[in-house]
Amino acid sequence: QVQLVESGGGLVQPGGSLRLSCAASGFTFGSFAMSWYRQAPGKERELVALIGSTGSSTNYAASVKGRFTISRDNAKNTVYLQMNSLKPEDTAVYYCRVAIVLRTYWGQGTQVTVSS
Repeated sequence: QVQLVESGGGLVQPGGSLRLSCAASGFTFGSFAMSWYRQAPGKERELVALIGSTGSSTNYAASVKGRFTISRDNAKNTVYLQMNSLKPEDTAVYYCRVAIVLRTYWGQGTQVTVSS
């Protein structure tokens, strides 16, 4: 079955960096686009970044463009989110997502807290 397991979250000061990882299994990873979403308390879940199946195409939310970088290693079945210049408003639970045919799969999420 499809499994997505995020890791790498934590507490970081404003201006700091974190790298999130999402280990995937149960499907042909290199055939599907992957994305990162986040959900802050009291807010709707929002798309942060998207990467195509080969890694050659990426897209970012305006709020993170220039600060976050999405990448993938198809040999390791893993997608990453490098987050630099973090701001308090980046505080959220970050989720990995994949859409396969008519179904959407989510990881359990990893908490990112940006605070001094």
